[in-house]
Amino acid sequence: MEHYFARLQNATRKYWTKPALNNIGGETFTYAQMAETIARFHLFFEKAGFVKGDKIALCARNGARWGMAYLAVNTYETVIVPILADFTPDSINYLVDHSESKLLFTNADKWEKLDAGKMPLLEAAIDVDTWKLLFCRKDSVAAAFDNMDALFKEKYSDDFGPEDVVYPTDNWDDLSTINYTSGSTGSPKGVMLTYRNFSATVDYSQRHVPSSDQFNMVSMLPMAHMYGLVIEFIYPLCNGTAIYWLGKAPTPAALMKAFAEVKPYLLITVPLVMEKIYKSKVKPVLDKPVMKVAMRIPGIKQIIYKKIRTGLEQAFGGNVQEFIMGGAALNPEVERVFKQIKFPYLVGYGMTEAAPLLAYEHWTKYVAGSCGKAVDCADVRIDSDDPQHVVGEIQAKGDNICIGYYKNEEATANAFTEDGYLKTGDLGIIDAEGNIFIRGRSKNMILGPSGQNIYPEEIEAVVNNQPYVMESVVVDRGGKLVALVFLDEQAVAKSLLDPEAKAEIPENIRIGSNKKLPNYSQITKVELMDRPFEKTPKMSIKRFMYT
Repeated sequence: MEHYFARLQNATRKYWTKPALNNIGGETFTYAQMAETIARFHLFFEKAGFVKGDKIALCARNGARWGMAYLAVNTYETVIVPILADFTPDSINYLVDHSESKLLFTNADKWEKLDAGKMPLLEAAIDVDTWKLLFCRKDSVAAAFDNMDALFKEKYSDDFGPEDVVYPTDNWDDLSTINYTSGSTGSPKGVMLTYRNFSATVDYSQRHVPSSDQFNMVSMLPMAHMYGLVIEFIYPLCNGTAIYWLGKAPTPAALMKAFAEVKPYLLITVPLVMEKIYKSKVKPVLDKPVMKVAMRIPGIKQIIYKKIRTGLEQAFGGNVQEFIMGGAALNPEVERVFKQIKFPYLVGYGMTEAAPLLAYEHWTKYVAGSCGKAVDCADVRIDSDDPQHVVGEIQAKGDNICIGYYKNEEATANAFTEDGYLKTGDLGIIDAEGNIFIRGRSKNMILGPSGQNIYPEEIEAVVNNQPYVMESVVVDRGGKLVALVFLDEQAVAKSLLDPEAKAEIPENIRIGSNKKLPNYSQITKVELMDRPFEKTPKMSIKRFMYT
């Protein structure tokens, strides 16, 4: 396994003049410019007295400069603490303080909402957008920052070249990153990840989905989220791929325009997005009476399927090799159609603690309903006497697994088995071929009146297939199953239903769902929600808010 710093160093030297980090419609930085910025910050860190192991936080909007700030901290061997920009000011204050960060990279407008008094260990704050000092407690740190250009000129005499890019690789088991999974001020879980953890995931990804200097990547996920950080940024960058950030949340039209211009080689998304596309673009076509008749004619079905597949692929730029989904299961009906049209999709499995991959399979071998096979940098097992048939907790141990939670010994102790396996909290089985099938979260499982294990995620997949349903959450109310449903308001509006028919939608959803559900998991009531469900940064529904 190669250290990912070695990969980054080699890519920087090899692709010196090529674009590395780009804001769509904005700034572009070559590998050379990226490396020079990193080198400048290294000199500042050294002069300011920051040493290996010190914590430096990064809480800013996605973008090329976010990437350079991250790499500057990371390659200096100070511990990077990426914090989600969407966290509240109070949560950011708390996490900067909890992580004992001495420096903060942020946006000027975000800094205005923070309270330096609640971050007593913080020595300075830097604006990511302008590289200007926003705040400083120490004259020596301010002087080091002001003299950064002079320090660079003194060391490199304005002749900074590829041979000057040298990143450390003797730090495999040192702490690289603290990634907080929530902004809670209770007992925050700062996942501690080493350079080995990152290197294992980058190595696996490059072997199974090699990136290239001929490829581009559109980055849409929050960079402070492990999936976005590693899969949309670090891994492709380490082999010459240019990264393009969308910046502010784009409109669908702007998003499609970006795909058409950048033509990404890989798309990382969540099932909800692809399910919406299926319902709006694919299902209406397949449901047309004339189309149903045409598909009964020998040879015509495959022509229709190919046209639908090509249309979908072209909408995303026409160069996507794989559409990788994660965070939840894909709706079975959508999967069935995607398989029929040979759409290059797959559902993977991961978590922050695994940096972040636990399972993947190439789309041509991917088994519908699964989340792929275990990555080869980890040993994944099911805590069950019969892992192929009896559901048990998914557990993992390997080079990509974190070392615990920062300043939270209780959470660390509870996260691992006696023989060192991470307890994921997810339930599933593994078939004879090694495909992992997730049945749900252990904390979500509902025990039925006759002792059956009921997994709400499986019921929700059925509910979500009903007409007019956008998304749902199934909860246990006094031993009875209730489906909370948010309707697709556009679909309802287009249906031109009269008020009486609209009033019958909840009951129709219940009846339609129960026809496909076993007796022990029948829904007793459907309640309509007046707004979409609250989501995590990776677009998973915050279930705890509704149970």
